[in-house]
Amino acid sequence: MTAIRGAAAAVTGAASGIGRALACELAARGCDLALADRDEAGLQAVAAEIARTHSSKVTVHRVDVAEAGQIQDFAQAAISAHPGLNILVNNAGVALLGAFNEVDQAQMEWLMNINFWGVVHATRAFLPHLSLAREAHIVNLSSIFGIIAPPGQTAYAAAKFAVRGFSESLRHELSMAEPAVVRLSVVHPGGVATNIVRNSRAGSGVTDNARRSESIERFDNAARTTPAEAALRIIRGIENNEPRILIGFDAQFTDVLQRLRPGTYWKTLRRIFEKRARLGKAKGG
Repeated sequence: MTAIRGAAAAVTGAASGIGRALACELAARGCDLALADRDEAGLQAVAAEIARTHSSKVTVHRVDVAEAGQIQDFAQAAISAHPGLNILVNNAGVALLGAFNEVDQAQMEWLMNINFWGVVHATRAFLPHLSLAREAHIVNLSSIFGIIAPPGQTAYAAAKFAVRGFSESLRHELSMAEPAVVRLSVVHPGGVATNIVRNSRAGSGVTDNARRSESIERFDNAARTTPAEAALRIIRGIENNEPRILIGFDAQFTDVLQRLRPGTYWKTLRRIFEKRARLGKAKGG
């Protein structure tokens, strides 16, 4: 197993959502932290929250994970501040609203640079150091949309499927090393109550402002797992060296459904979502 107490972790996207909850839970278990995000004020707030109740060493780093150079600088600074750093959590991510023909190429590249290439660049930057540790762990956040691909999610699903494929292949490579000191977990959260949809960008072809409100409402109704619950599940996965971490009943159900109906799962899921929407409107009325 990978022990949390006495470890040091680098966490991207740590200013809010799952990243923030994970930082707090890791600190509570005696883990030092190098926290990265574009939101510097949010990082300072997380660090202050941790300092009030825990003695963990916490450093904060303003990083745009879409920029490979900034990731490289972050890795160097984090390792310098935490020489024993042995856990990397690639959590940072963004969302994009719109069907494929409503999203232009630059917007797709913006999302891929953060959600996929950010994971690859951070892994490449930290892996040489992690390989020198007695035990080390990489955690890459994919999504339930790295297992299924609903309409309206062409960019996001493409990135999260790519994170899954990259992570699974790299995990197999790492397991063949002698000795195999670096473990890797890929995480597939279902609906987790974060602000990712509320903060999403709209495709250049999306002209109906009501769609954003509808998307937020649908997500809020479906997001049954709290960030703290997600963080605890990830920590358990790290401790048990789980290669694949599903978060929430919705992720578990959808994973099984996709295995049983790989070509037609969306027909079933669409009926479920439509029924849930009708029930939500009935309650609201």
